[in-house]
Amino acid sequence: MIWQLFWTFFKIGAFTFGSGYAMISLIEREVVDRHRWFEREDFLDQFTLAQSAPGPFSLNTAVFVGYRVGGWRGALAAVVGLVLPSFFIILMIAMYLTGFRENTVINAAFKGIRPCVVALIAVPCVRMIQKLNLPQILLALAALAVIALLGVSPVLLLVLGALLGIVLAFMEKPSSTGDSLGDEPDQSDRP
Repeated sequence: MIWQLFWTFFKIGAFTFGSGYAMISLIEREVVDRHRWFEREDFLDQFTLAQSAPGPFSLNTAVFVGYRVGGWRGALAAVVGLVLPSFFIILMIAMYLTGFRENTVINAAFKGIRPCVVALIAVPCVRMIQKLNLPQILLALAALAVIALLGVSPVLLLVLGALLGIVLAFMEKPSSTGDSLGDEPDQSDRP
């Protein structure tokens, strides 16, 4: 299992161009569809948690998936697998390819890759939107507007969103004692 985690995340790290967001659809395909380590809904929850935690969320996702599948050894294997390809590629670029920075062919290749990276980022976003109900979509659009138009920190909105979710969960959860307003007494209390 540890080797499988390492190899899965090694492939993801080796064949992903762009930011960590570009990795999400590949991680989802491997973790949910191919290996069935997570249900899709559970993976989306892990993805949300990984975005909320400090640090690069592609690494956070590797830690969460690896830990769940194989404990701390699984987390280590997933992270090392994810990081090694980038480390070696950047090392090779730093050693040998700095002279190609102005090469028109290489610049053209990177310009061609950019639209693919946008698509890789868009896929998990669309899948997450499909799981939301209308109030959640409206809340997401409001958060987008507040961040884009008013420049409010996304961290502040994450904290407020978490607090709102906790409050709503406690409001929906019925009391187990039966003595809250509107709750009926427990059936065992009746004569």
